[in-house]
Amino acid sequence: MLLSVELIGWLYALVCGAALLAGAWIVIAVHLRGDRAQLAARVVDDSILFGLWLMGFAGGVGLLVGWRWSGPLLELFCWAMGALVLLTAWTRWRAARPPRAGLALSLALFVVPVLAVLGATVATLRSETAPAAFGGAG
Repeated sequence: MLLSVELIGWLYALVCGAALLAGAWIVIAVHLRGDRAQLAARVVDDSILFGLWLMGFAGGVGLLVGWRWSGPLLELFCWAMGALVLLTAWTRWRAARPPRAGLALSLALFVVPVLAVLGATVATLRSETAPAAFGGAG
């Protein structure tokens, strides 16, 4: 096991919970500012992101509580987040004007650690000792 299941639970519960709160705060601020056209244009994107962060939050809390379904849910979150991080970095790199060396370095400094944590989480959740930590609840 690369990481402890409890550490993974706390990490994803706190990070995903903070992302949910930040996203809700941004949506409320844009709504109060009166820019409803911007909200309407991004309703699908924002809904998908809220769903993704909610999935990570539920998986993290589920690991802490010991629910059996939380491992596969958190693994699905990790795969989806990894794909999203790679696609976002690729899109940002393609949209930038040359020279892109500085941007490539800054993207790598962000993407590589995020993918390392996501990969370590998936490896831990797939380890032989991880299911014992889930307990027998729901």
